[in-house]
Amino acid sequence: MAPKFKDGDVVFAFSGKWVSWVHTAVAYAAFLGALIVGVALHYHKIVENEYYGYPEEWFPSVSATIGDRYPERSVFMLFIAITSGPRFVLVGLWYLLTARPNATLPKFVAAMGLFRTLTCGGWTYVTSTDDHDWHDIFMISYLVGTLPWTLGCIALSPSSGKAVKYRKYLAGSFFGTLVPLIYFFIQHKVHKVAGAYTTYAFFEWALVLLDVAFDAVTALDFETFELVVKDVKGSSKGNNKIVADAVLEKEKDKQVNQVFGQAFSWSEAIDAVADIYNGFVFWSMLTSLGVLVWYFPLWHMGISGYEVMVMSTVSPLLLGIHSIRSLVVKNLRVCHFLSLAGLLAYQVKSPANRLFTVGFAVWMSCLSWAATWYSLAAQPGRLESKISAWTIGLIASSVVKFAWQTSNPIWPISHASNGGWNATGLLLAVLAVLCSTRTSPGSGSDLAIQGRKEGSSLLAGLGLAGLFFGLHSLLSDSSTMILWVWEGYPVRGPISAPHGAWTIAAMGAGLILGLFNEDIARSWTLFGIGSVGAAMLTLYSNWTGYYGALMLAVYLMAVAVPLIGSAARKSPARTFGIGFLAYNFMVLFHVWVVAYAFVPGGPLVREHTDWVMVATMLLIGCGVFSSVSSTPAAQRKRFNAYLNSRKQRSYYLYVLGVLQLLSVSIAYLRFPTYDYVPYHKDDKILTAGIWTIHFSLDNDMWSSEYRMRDVIKELELDVVGLLESDLQRIIMGNRDTTQFLAEDLGMYVDYGPGPNKHTWGAALLSKFPIVNSTHHLLPSPVGELAPAIEATLDVYGEMIDVFVFHSGQEEDPEDRRLQTEYLSKLMGATPRPAILLSYLVTKPLEGNYNTYVSETSGMHDIDPDDWDRWCEYILYKGLKRTGYARVSRSTITDTEIQVGKFKIGEKESDIAEVRNARINEDQVPEGMRFPQIFRGEGVRGHQYHVFDEPRYYA
Repeated sequence: MAPKFKDGDVVFAFSGKWVSWVHTAVAYAAFLGALIVGVALHYHKIVENEYYGYPEEWFPSVSATIGDRYPERSVFMLFIAITSGPRFVLVGLWYLLTARPNATLPKFVAAMGLFRTLTCGGWTYVTSTDDHDWHDIFMISYLVGTLPWTLGCIALSPSSGKAVKYRKYLAGSFFGTLVPLIYFFIQHKVHKVAGAYTTYAFFEWALVLLDVAFDAVTALDFETFELVVKDVKGSSKGNNKIVADAVLEKEKDKQVNQVFGQAFSWSEAIDAVADIYNGFVFWSMLTSLGVLVWYFPLWHMGISGYEVMVMSTVSPLLLGIHSIRSLVVKNLRVCHFLSLAGLLAYQVKSPANRLFTVGFAVWMSCLSWAATWYSLAAQPGRLESKISAWTIGLIASSVVKFAWQTSNPIWPISHASNGGWNATGLLLAVLAVLCSTRTSPGSGSDLAIQGRKEGSSLLAGLGLAGLFFGLHSLLSDSSTMILWVWEGYPVRGPISAPHGAWTIAAMGAGLILGLFNEDIARSWTLFGIGSVGAAMLTLYSNWTGYYGALMLAVYLMAVAVPLIGSAARKSPARTFGIGFLAYNFMVLFHVWVVAYAFVPGGPLVREHTDWVMVATMLLIGCGVFSSVSSTPAAQRKRFNAYLNSRKQRSYYLYVLGVLQLLSVSIAYLRFPTYDYVPYHKDDKILTAGIWTIHFSLDNDMWSSEYRMRDVIKELELDVVGLLESDLQRIIMGNRDTTQFLAEDLGMYVDYGPGPNKHTWGAALLSKFPIVNSTHHLLPSPVGELAPAIEATLDVYGEMIDVFVFHSGQEEDPEDRRLQTEYLSKLMGATPRPAILLSYLVTKPLEGNYNTYVSETSGMHDIDPDDWDRWCEYILYKGLKRTGYARVSRSTITDTEIQVGKFKIGEKESDIAEVRNARINEDQVPEGMRFPQIFRGEGVRGHQYHVFDEPRYYA
């Protein structure tokens, strides 16, 4: 037992401040020792990166210094091992200094300190060479743990003295350094700027020095522990006032204290997580409905009748009938359980029945949420909790889609073999409903104070329509608005990963604004700012357009709080019922602007996404008008009734914070590596393919990207053009298959004309760097717009132009003639070798074919003897074509894959007979042959067909 003395208690075995100094000295020795040894022994190797070496790059990064080279790696590992001892003691002393009875924060900060120590050991001793994935997991975990550790230490610092000042300076410098660090990393990785990595390295080293220095400040705090760590000031008993106390005392009458100045409750935290998961399930079902509906007109090539299922959302209209409203409000648990039928839909094999199952689930889900909000109008705290759950559920859905490259693992188009987690999602949903519906809604006896009659119910419903549509069409996937502003290479704006995390951060910031300052959220000033953002997104591209997108994201999330809260205090049938009804018309409106050639009245709204955006903001304006018409007296009553319940908000904000950290981690993991290698670089072969992917829905209504990936990989395609690839609309689930394919296959990607360009999509994937790309919308005076990508690739050091093109429909011959002339002149204008991957809608040697293959274009048909073609064609010039194959589609889509092989560095013959002379496969070098697995019956329904084997050319 430790001896006690009148002037203090013995707490530990030696002076506390020396723990900090030893920790600091040994930690710096680990990094600086490795740097000195590395520069001395391997300078030119450690400053070299994948693009440049000395003298363009002249200073090594931290990772290169402490990485896999001996002996600097060993120096680093040795000193880090020594550092672990004082590190554990430092964390322990900090806890002893800050711990107080019934205080949770010191325990949490200490846990974060231990977590960071352990994960530091993880990324130190598991190198990227040993296991790249686990190295990254440990590194990301360490970085994520830095934020709560840093903020927690500042909050627990003694409120007076130099320590807190130093911590604030060092923490501000640390987080401020992240901005230029990320900027120069992008300059290096994306733009390949010489010297950018050296600048990045300086900021990376600054992070290391600042991180260690932040913990060194504890030397000032630990002076209170003398000799065998004797506590002479009583600090370890919690007697000193800390920064958090001072802040909370000053802010005790403000919302911050009312939210965070409460004891932590695990049961309430679990309730919040359950509520949010219910919100996530709602958004998962709603976003899947459009995909299932889209399957039917897609295969019918026109209106099928199944489109009526979009009206599944109007179930809140039933709440206008008193008996039904009372029944639903009293049985919300049952209603929520019935809505989970959508999570079971993946077990239904029939596409029609699966659609009906999900339609029923959406019907019950909309009814349940509307009744929930209505029933809680008299309880502002619980109402806000449910609104928070619903909106954070949307953010959770976006984070999950960000992690799954725009897919959702609990969608009914997913199953185990294509990335689905349906059973897990269902189990969690059942637990969430059981947990979140334990408390019954209020009796409604005090609804009068809520101002239920204030403002127009109709205007409130129209406001909800604009809100629901804006959230669904723009924010249900973090990359939607990024693809609105995408204009091709070189990159001049955001990319889906990592910048999807920016969209998610803006959503979180908007929600916090709406929760903490509802008056600003419902103000006309913020409405004006949101409208400016909408205009910038609609009218501008690249960064300017994206800044507008972020403004709009903040606004939509902020205004959701007052609009839903206002609607809940009115007739649910006239607010939520009319809201979802008008939302459905907005969904159809935004489909009509692109599907105008196939729907009645379509030409009237052709290509008018601007009208859709204006209508959205006008509808939200109706809701704002209804919301601000509430009297100040009624608002004051609601505020006073809410104060006692405000602490519940903190748990929802904790979950929101976790989701933001997850999005940052996902962005890091998904950052493009740009180290892609073609399949046959030694033979200098380029293998190119064209495929119409039918919006990534297979014949049985399953998401098809996994099956597409497999066949593209097995065909060893270096370059592939994808048509009917634009999925960034509500009816297609706001997806982007190209993200999954590019990241999984290791390819550069150009998404093509964005979803606001009103095409069905054309995309390009390439193993070779895309030096430049331009998007074209070809003349289409009558029918659907014809998209094209003109890209220049760096293929084994030679610039090759690749065109990806989707022609207009058979029913519009004048459109196709104009498009033929446009594209032929475009191809003829390039002096470089070129390949066309296309969907032409013409017969070989007839009509427009003779313009595509002509002196105007300079292009040759990959196989003039292949008479059995109508849609897909591959043309080329300036290259030696060595092979051609046609591969069946299986059940993935309605169109085959056409593949061509080209020898880079060799020209085609000017004599047609010589150019088109065929040879046997045994005359072709092994590296220039097509894969054997597609011969005969092939694999998974894919086989060489039409000719039953590839064709090779001399």
